[in-house]
Order: sequence, then structure tokens, then C-alpha cells
Amino acid sequence: MGTDSPPSSSSTAPVAVGAKNAVRAVAQHHRAVVGLLLGFFLVLLLYTTLSSQFGSQTAIGVLQSSSAVRSSQAARAAAPPSLPSSSSTSSNLAQGDYMEEDGGHKNDKPNKMEEEHIQDDAHRIGKNNQSEAKLDVKNGQNVEQTGQQGASDASDRMEEELIRQEIDQGGGNKNDTIIEPATAPRKPICDLSDPRYDICEISGDARTMGANRTVLYVPPVGELGADSQEWSIRDQSRKYLEYINKVTVKSLNASQAAPECTSGHAVPALVFAMNGLTSNPWHDFSDVLIPLFITTRALEGEVQFLVSDLQPWFVDKYRLILRNLSRYDIVDFNRDGGVRCYPHVTVGLRGHRDLGIDPARAPRNYTMLDFRLYIREIYGLPPAGVSIPYKEANSNAATAASGAPEQQQQRKPRLMLINRGRTRKFVNFPAIVAAVQKAGFEVIPIEPRRDLSVEEFSRVVDSCDVLMGAHGAGLTNFFFLRTNAVMLQVVPWGHMEHPSMVFYGGPAKEMRLRDVEYSIADVESTLYDKYGKDNPVVSDPESIHRHGWQFGMRYYWIEQDIRLNVTRFAPTLQQVLRMLSE
Repeated sequence: MGTDSPPSSSSTAPVAVGAKNAVRAVAQHHRAVVGLLLGFFLVLLLYTTLSSQFGSQTAIGVLQSSSAVRSSQAARAAAPPSLPSSSSTSSNLAQGDYMEEDGGHKNDKPNKMEEEHIQDDAHRIGKNNQSEAKLDVKNGQNVEQTGQQGASDASDRMEEELIRQEIDQGGGNKNDTIIEPATAPRKPICDLSDPRYDICEISGDARTMGANRTVLYVPPVGELGADSQEWSIRDQSRKYLEYINKVTVKSLNASQAAPECTSGHAVPALVFAMNGLTSNPWHDFSDVLIPLFITTRALEGEVQFLVSDLQPWFVDKYRLILRNLSRYDIVDFNRDGGVRCYPHVTVGLRGHRDLGIDPARAPRNYTMLDFRLYIREIYGLPPAGVSIPYKEANSNAATAASGAPEQQQQRKPRLMLINRGRTRKFVNFPAIVAAVQKAGFEVIPIEPRRDLSVEEFSRVVDSCDVLMGAHGAGLTNFFFLRTNAVMLQVVPWGHMEHPSMVFYGGPAKEMRLRDVEYSIADVESTLYDKYGKDNPVVSDPESIHRHGWQFGMRYYWIEQDIRLNVTRFAPTLQQVLRMLSE
């Protein structure tokens, strides 16, 4: 029977070593797992922190940028506009040929590129949001940032929340509607930038005080500030004409009390002047009637005229035009002692150029042709489709005679011959009448007077096929001619072709009239008899013009009369006859 003997040391040693290695391996694996988890956590924490920081800074940058835009806009709205630096240069008082320098005027409109940049940034930041939001940038509002952020580890969630907060504070919608930036104009607006005219547009609570030549804008209570704005402009289409008295336009501030209304009106009003160079028919139309048409025709008579420096003769002479452009009583602005309240007031008249309209700048793209047809309609003249009297009469005569050739030319073309009363008059007027009759025209000689009835005279002009006269205001009656009628302009000596074309020839063509010009020779001018052929006034007109407009006006507009050479003039009359027969 044997007994158990204890294990030898050689057998127990591997077991102990294996156990220790197993424990060590487990510990190392555990440390590796812990290290991996810790590293992953640190990386995640670092990523979350950096993403949150960059994202929130971007979003806050967007919000701060939009707030800066609003602060900048509010500052601009409160600041008075810069006045134009202007100087009156050479001008032609007789014909209204003014060289005017542009007045500087800073554009106070919001920077739309900056607004669009902010909107693009907001869209990029919130691209993961299902509702696409744009910042509602409103003019004049000062939106505060609350700094409230959602408790989330995702940076884009925080950015979306910031955008929502900005939209909510700005009064925007929370749905998918795209909010376009509102750019309400500053009130009142006085635009001093045009080289010809200044104009003010006041919308809202506008109050006129004619006795003080003042128009007030009363801002809503929420818009009343500490500062007021004030302008002083000439309320006609020629801003540098000293004969026009100024009207003051003023915006009240919080410390100024608004005068009580003595009368309220539902229609807009227009304040404009009738004085200046009026009483000359060319200036009546160029300075007042055409600008009045441009400014108010689109209102279809729904406007009241407040006329500063009212001229009773002007109202009487052009009453049909004035009554058509406004259905309301004309107010003598200078004598109006009350306070009239309107929803909108315009101060001044828009004028594009001398006796002209720029369709690109006119409401409804009005043209000079539109104006001529409008004038003819007001005075009850035949519509645009009716032929010139010469063709219409002969066509009717031919029809009545059943087309018999001997009956087709019973009526001669009718020519109105205008003789000026003082300057640039025809000194051999009877000889000219005889020559025109000999050429085959029926002549209607006329010397226009200021008291001539426009209604009656318009019908006489309409009955004519040709309107002939020396360069001057009498040719303004071409508004009453029919389409394709002829304006025959006699151009005086002294390089007068350019003003003749600018003031009459160009407008005639725009109105679909045919323009014919006859430039006289030096011997046909009374300046030849007075100064002699070698005097620069006759031999070198350009040298006279270089000395200034005053010299050109003195000799060629005022001192000069015309002795027409009827033999030299005869081919021009034949040219007109051919045009009428075409």
C-alpha cells in the first residue's frame, strides 16, 4: 500500500506563470479598452466643442451683420440728405436754352447687396432644417439678440434655433414663406438729383400751409424723432430759374406740434408754380404744360392743383387742359390761409428736356406723340386716323364727283403764315404771301396775340396742312396740326440751325409731323444792312457765340429781322408741295 507524495516544484511552476500571464493580459486588454473609450470620448468632446463654437460664431455673425444693416439704415433715415452743389451756367432766356450742371444728391436707399449676402448666409447655415428661412430685414427696426440657445450637443441645431429667434424677433413667419426685405422709403423724400428740376413726394399725413409757402409731413407717433428735415425748392420744372419763388418742405420732429387741419381731402395734391418765363407760348408748354402732363396724366384727373404764384391769364388761356388734368378746383396756394390735409402731396414738376418727353422716364412711357394727340382730343379736333385737310378734302371731292379727274384737285393745300410782331419778323411779309400763293397754296396770314382764344385758334391750325414761320414761339402751335402735316421753319442768320432743330424740328418729328427748314442767307437778314458784310456779326457768327449767350441773343434773336428772298425760297415751297402729295 503506497502513500501520496507532494508535487514537485517542476510541475507547479507553469501553472503559476500561466495564471499571472492571464491576469496581465486581461489587465492590459482592459486598459486598452478604457484608453480607447477615453480617447473616443475626448475626440467626440473636442469635435462637439469646436463644431459648436464655429457654428454659433457663424450664426451670431450673421445676426450681428443684419443688426448692423438695420442700425446703418436707421442712421441714414435720420440723417438729412446732402444738398446739391449747383451752379447756373449760360442760358438762353428767349428760347429756354439752359446749360445746367447736375446737383449732387446721395442715394439713401438701403444696400441691397448687403441684405442679399445676409440672406444667403442664413440659408447656408440652416440648410439641414426642413423649413428654409430667410432673415426679414426691416428698414428702421433695431432688433436685439437674446442669446438664448437650445440645450443640444449638435451645433446645427443651435444654429437653426438662433435663426428662428432672429426671425421671431423681426416679426417674420415661422413657415416656409420667403420673407423679402422691406425697403420703405424715407418720408418725406425730396429728390434734388435731376439737373432740371427738384421734386418732393410726401406720403401719409401731409399738410399744406399756402400762406407760408410750406408743406409739412407729420410722421406717425412711432417714427417721430429728435431731428427734423427741411428742404426749400423751386416748384417748377426749371430749378435754377430765379424768377420761381421757393416752397419749403419740412418733416416735423417729436418736439414740434402739427397744425390742426382746417380741411381734409381724399385725393393727392400737386404744388407747382405758374410764373417764371410763362406768357411765351413755348415756355407755357415747355416749362409748365408738358411737365404737368408728365407728372399728373396717369392720375386720370384725381389730383388737386395748389398753384403758387397763380397767373389768372394762364388759367383762363389753358383752362381746358387744366380742367382735364384735374377734376378739382384750383387753389391759389399763396393766398390759402388754411391747413389742408392730404394723403399724398407732390411739390414741383418733372421736366425731361426742352419741349420734350423721355418715354423711358415717363409714366406709361408717354411720348410727345401722346401729348399732341391728348391736346387735340381736349380741344375736340379730329382723331389721329384722319388725313391732313388737303388729302381729306380732295378725297371727299373725288368721291362726290364719282372719280372724275377734273374734280380731284379742287382744294389747294392751306398754309398758315405766322408773322412775329417784334423780333425776327418778316419785313417783306406781303411779298412772301404773294410768293406762297403763286406756288399753289391757300395762305392764312396770322400774327398771334396773347389774348387769342386757344379753342378757336386750334381749329384754324387744324384746318391747315402747313404751319410756316420764323424760328420762334409761334411755331408752338404745331400741337394742333394733324399727323403728316408740315412745319416749315425759317431759320434766321447766325448759326441758328441747332436751336431750331432742338426746340422745334426734333419735337415735330417725334409727334409725326414733317419738318422742313429753310436757312436764310446773310443778305436776307437785316443785320447785313445794319452792320455790313464784313462785320463779325454777319461774317463770323461763331465768334459772336463764343463771347457768350448774351451776345448771340442780342444779335440773332433780338436785333434780327428777315427779308426773305422769295426766288431763293421758291424751291422749298415746291418741296413742301411734293411732300403733301405723297
